[in-house]
Amino acid sequence: MNPPCKHEQAVAPGLDLLAQGYQNGLKGAKLGLVFNQASVDKNLRPAKEVISSLFPGGLKALFGPQHGAGGEDQDNMVETPHAIDPDLNIPIYSLYSETREPTAEMLDCLDVLIVDLQDVGTRVYTFASTMLQCMRAVAREGKKLVVLDRPNPLDGTRVEGNLLEQEFFSFVGPWRLPMRHGLTMAEMALLFRDAFKLDCDLEVVPMAGWKREMLWPQTGLRWIMPSPNMPSYETALVYPGQVIWEGTNLSEGRGTCRPFEIFGAPFLEPKRLQVVLDPGLLRGCLLQEFRFRPTFHKWTGKLCKGFFLHVVEPQEFTPYRTSLALLQAVMRLYPDKFEWRPPPYEYEHEKLPMDLILGSRALREKLESLRPISQLEGEWEEDLEEYRQIRQKYLLYQ
Repeated sequence: MNPPCKHEQAVAPGLDLLAQGYQNGLKGAKLGLVFNQASVDKNLRPAKEVISSLFPGGLKALFGPQHGAGGEDQDNMVETPHAIDPDLNIPIYSLYSETREPTAEMLDCLDVLIVDLQDVGTRVYTFASTMLQCMRAVAREGKKLVVLDRPNPLDGTRVEGNLLEQEFFSFVGPWRLPMRHGLTMAEMALLFRDAFKLDCDLEVVPMAGWKREMLWPQTGLRWIMPSPNMPSYETALVYPGQVIWEGTNLSEGRGTCRPFEIFGAPFLEPKRLQVVLDPGLLRGCLLQEFRFRPTFHKWTGKLCKGFFLHVVEPQEFTPYRTSLALLQAVMRLYPDKFEWRPPPYEYEHEKLPMDLILGSRALREKLESLRPISQLEGEWEEDLEEYRQIRQKYLLYQ
């Protein structure tokens, strides 16, 4: 892997800029904060502490996304209960509970809701949906939303994949984004406001020093895992492709120390798979044969055979293409053992999880028919180019 470029100064997230002069419009307001354990300034000071010190007595409520405000809940569809923050003695409302949108009661005592969440650059990651639900709620209740921006760890230039079809909008895909979307959280907020015609009083606190071509190591920031199964930047690199295993009976590595980089199943034969794989679809990465025994989730306690996916050239690596090629190889070799995972998946109880993940039933069916990946990419390129043009309007960091 090429060494990251060196920068004289680390990127400053929006939280740091809030403390450097963007706070004037929030003085005297009653504030709420949507955050988790990755919501820290560049010195790793938690967002709730930064905001409490900037606005003494102003922070009235906290809100946690999927996995909880502390990232304590491991698996999908494990809801987090509401709580009281022991440091500030204010409520922590879970937005991954009986509700995934702030209620009128939750917002009643607030003037402004601040969102400070670290995204990972992939459509199938629920923090963007949580932010959108917050935008809808504040628009309905006549409040203000402030988004503190953070880097897209996969850079803000490259996009990849088919666009999500409206029939499959869900909590893991709220709009026609490609799998790798190339936007920051604040840029998505601006896009969502227009796409959903939200009368939302929206303010963005941008980053300082971030350039669109930066991968995470170039930001100078420490990686704080934004969810329990996103332990490293390397996980985020492979996630736009490896997340597809969630829709199958293969383990995506949950229950191991390196989820999504590790994947497999008891019935896989790695050497057979490598024979049928097209090397042209695996640029920028290496597959290491790997055995593992998940401690929870799929195949708990069973010996799984598969691979550890190593990214050696991030600029050449195309995660979605790579994982679709791996998926097709598995389907070709194991038609009697490979299965699609049944519902429910992220609060959808009827549609196949894989259709929600891919954003298209037709694409799943084409993969089943073993349509070449290069042909599929050609079929969605026109839509992807349209998306590139749409997103230009919302790019904050040219």
